[in-house]
Amino acid sequence: MQIDVRLYGRLARYGGSDSDIVAQVEATLPEDSTLGDLLAHLEMPTEVRGITFINGNLSAMPGLQPDLDHRLEDGDRVALFDPRSMWPFQYRHDVAQLAEFRTAVEAREDGGLRSRYDAATEEEAA
Repeated sequence: MQIDVRLYGRLARYGGSDSDIVAQVEATLPEDSTLGDLLAHLEMPTEVRGITFINGNLSAMPGLQPDLDHRLEDGDRVALFDPRSMWPFQYRHDVAQLAEFRTAVEAREDGGLRSRYDAATEEEAA
């Protein structure tokens, strides 16, 4: 199956770009591949990515990545943003989300009211 991948910022290098702007990759993966499989195909560690969208649906934020087992389908579009890319925090609550992301956010004590989900942030919340 073919997956249309856009890599923004420093992540463009995982798509073969010499710049830190953007790269577009058509990834060919076996049927039943997951987002984790796509990252392996790109040789991209999951922790280097920030905001992630699959078909326009928010699937991950820095440090909160419940989308690794999300099964991709032929023709899916995946956008992976550098963690330094800014996205207004308050917009996240009205954006379309994958079910896996929504479930992970709703399960948190803070209700997902954060812009980052790294270890330092978790310690601050305690």
